[in-house]
Amino acid sequence: MLTAPQFSSEGFRRVLARIETAARRAGRDPASVALLAVSKQQPEFAIRALAQAGQRDFGENYVQEATTKIAALRDLPLTWHFIGQLQGNKTRDVAEHFQWVHTIDRERIAERLNAQRPHYAPPLEVLLQVKLADEAAKGGVTPAALPALAAAVAGLPRLRLRGLMCIPPDAQAEEEQRRPFRRLRELLASLNAAGHQLDTLSMGMSSDLEAAVLEGATIVRVGTAVFGPRS
Repeated sequence: MLTAPQFSSEGFRRVLARIETAARRAGRDPASVALLAVSKQQPEFAIRALAQAGQRDFGENYVQEATTKIAALRDLPLTWHFIGQLQGNKTRDVAEHFQWVHTIDRERIAERLNAQRPHYAPPLEVLLQVKLADEAAKGGVTPAALPALAAAVAGLPRLRLRGLMCIPPDAQAEEEQRRPFRRLRELLASLNAAGHQLDTLSMGMSSDLEAAVLEGATIVRVGTAVFGPRS
């Protein structure tokens, strides 16, 4: 006899406790840090169970996988974030199905999302991914090119520029982990000093979320620590 799949929310509770502890250590309100549950390669039943436990924001890396899940879970009041590298031939699906995009690093991609965002939907909330180290496998705009890209994206009416995102190099020591997050926070402050009104720093994952929260993260992106191992 087949049994229904099971999902434990224990990891979810542990991650929320880690966020709260780090926020209080930084003198911040824990409510100022949102958990983005990275649900790539996780089954729909696990997402549904986590939603029933109170999670509302989910991040996906692969467009085709994500749109299937979004359709299957449309009865739930979820907010979907695209956090993968975005190719030009996938922008329409992202513009039509997601509420947030974290990984804009080229003006051309932003222009396609702006043109393809449905007229009946609110503007797409977007972040610029910043490349803080010379790592060929990771996308991102360089800090030097960031002001020009921010100005271009801010002028697109169907997008709403909210802030910055990064995926830093792996590091073990907390101070080493904090360094790139501090740099991203400084870049956001510099853009705001130039006239932007940005309020979002998407940074920190399972292994370094404490360092990110200490440096001002408003969204931390956590997958396996929340869901358990992927299928």
